[in-house]
Amino acid sequence: MSTLADLSPGQRAEVVSVSGDPALVQRLYEFGLLEGEQVEVLARAPLGDPIEIGLGRSRLSLRKSDAAGIAIKVLGGG
Repeated sequence: MSTLADLSPGQRAEVVSVSGDPALVQRLYEFGLLEGEQVEVLARAPLGDPIEIGLGRSRLSLRKSDAAGIAIKVLGGG
């Protein structure tokens, strides 16, 4: 299954599951990163880490290692 860390800027996806450190998962849920939500990769830092994503009207920056714990279904675009 693909993860958020695999996407390129401009690609959109639907969140299938969020896994990892329980404190991180709780924090991501609080930011609204829930199963079924659509996200878009907006940018990557020059060396690929961190990743900036759009979630609703918000923007989040995630470490690539944290984004690897977010399983997604690619929706297209980019």
